[in-house]
Amino acid sequence: MGSENTEILFDRRGAAGLVTLNRPAALNAVTLGMVLALRAQLDRWADDASITRVVIQAAGGRAFSAGGDLQTIGAAAAADTIAPVVGELLKHYHAFIETVRRMPKIVLSSVHGSAAGAGMGLAFITDLCIAADDARFTPAYAKIGVSPDGGSTVGMVGTVGTRRALQLFLAEDSFTAEQAYNWGLVARVVPASELKAATRKFAERLAQNPKAAISGTKSLVYQAAVTPTKQQLDAEEAKIIAAMQTDEFRVAVKKFTSKSK
Repeated sequence: MGSENTEILFDRRGAAGLVTLNRPAALNAVTLGMVLALRAQLDRWADDASITRVVIQAAGGRAFSAGGDLQTIGAAAAADTIAPVVGELLKHYHAFIETVRRMPKIVLSSVHGSAAGAGMGLAFITDLCIAADDARFTPAYAKIGVSPDGGSTVGMVGTVGTRRALQLFLAEDSFTAEQAYNWGLVARVVPASELKAATRKFAERLAQNPKAAISGTKSLVYQAAVTPTKQQLDAEEAKIIAAMQTDEFRVAVKKFTSKSK
């Protein structure tokens, strides 16, 4: 599987969909063309039952992503066209984030090197993140006089809390993969030389869960923080009953009960 936009590549390895940011000379900064391609491909994979997991990674050794393309943004600022230019990019990027959150399969980011600004946001809006020990996360926003975007607050505040988020966005130049792990932002930290193999193994492990378990858990977890208790409990009831009606559950419970006899 290829991509007409060579700045972002799409591939399929068995049941895994692979996204590769492919602008290493520009530290994989994200352009509108990349976002349009990303949104379209994730929409396709979301509805493809043969894809069980999606991995977002990056080419080159220096960076996962430096965030939005400052060349484009700088030109828009000079031409006084920030609102339409950035608005168009974020419209499609936000739709991509919504797809990540609603799709009934795991989306995993695999991060090495620098992840800055919206690149940091991209690392943390996925369901889980695995990082190389050389990964470094840089909020960057306050330094250039702006507030967070690219889903950065969506992906981080619920994990680290409001006070830590304020600290990271306003008082920290950057933080390490180990710190991100300690704060719950990163699920695994591995040696840089082992990142690709560890990512593949971790994604395979996650996808071993039955589909109903993955889709139901994602849906419940993401809505829990914003849903009234009674509505959340009703949703839990509906999801678990639906899962218990699948063949995968019947086989699993039969195997479990036979062991306990």
